[in-house]
Amino acid sequence: MKYVVDHDLHIHTFLSSCSRNPKQNPEFLLEYARENNLKRISVTDHFWDDAMGEASSWYKKQNFAHISAILPLPKTADVEFLFGCEGEIRKDLTLGISKENLEKLDMIVIPTTHMHMKGFTVSSDGSESSEERGRLWCDRLEAVLNMDLPFRRVGIAHLACYLIDKRSDSDYIAALSAIPEDRMTELLSKAAELCVGIELNADDIRLGEKFGDPIMRIFRRAKECGCKFYLGSDSHHPEEFRGVINRFENVIDALSLTEDDKFIPA
Repeated sequence: MKYVVDHDLHIHTFLSSCSRNPKQNPEFLLEYARENNLKRISVTDHFWDDAMGEASSWYKKQNFAHISAILPLPKTADVEFLFGCEGEIRKDLTLGISKENLEKLDMIVIPTTHMHMKGFTVSSDGSESSEERGRLWCDRLEAVLNMDLPFRRVGIAHLACYLIDKRSDSDYIAALSAIPEDRMTELLSKAAELCVGIELNADDIRLGEKFGDPIMRIFRRAKECGCKFYLGSDSHHPEEFRGVINRFENVIDALSLTEDDKFIPA
């Protein structure tokens, strides 16, 4: 059976510093879900745990008390509303979520491609070359896969995110193209064994439609390795939901995904 668009597991609310949009609230998200026949959605605001030490000034205030202010989430018979977060990996490869708080989250999305935060996720001047960023893509993913995490509730967010190297389109493509094929295969095979979710992010899909193979090869390889996929709009504002369902349908068709390829957080 063809993969059904029935969820969105990466959504930000007004509590994320890059949103702060009062319209991006649980009631609006529930309406979005119902209008699109989604049965499961997850709020995943940006989060850095106080217990994990030094954070960037941008992340510091986004602690657990801050993100949990969204609770309680609506409880309805037709839509399952998950409480999750988007964590972060510091440049020393520390994940900013304590074991205590991992247990309180229904969904944890972890980006490996946030290489735009100078001094926090990369060097202080962000001088890493595109080739070095391709290697960092592997190092950061490998670090996550080697952690003691509840992997059946973990998704790897936007593996082809533009933030891997946002200096220019050519730098972005060069960084993705620098990811060694053999190491990518090794890591995605491990992700499949651990039952980690691989995110089909709406903006990654858009970039795949624009740039083609440098983006799509990651997701084709993930499928070949047996990975499970989930859908994430990564929306921060209401207008960003426009067109995401069509994008989801397009990538499902492009990858020939079936229900057997679906990641469902446990």
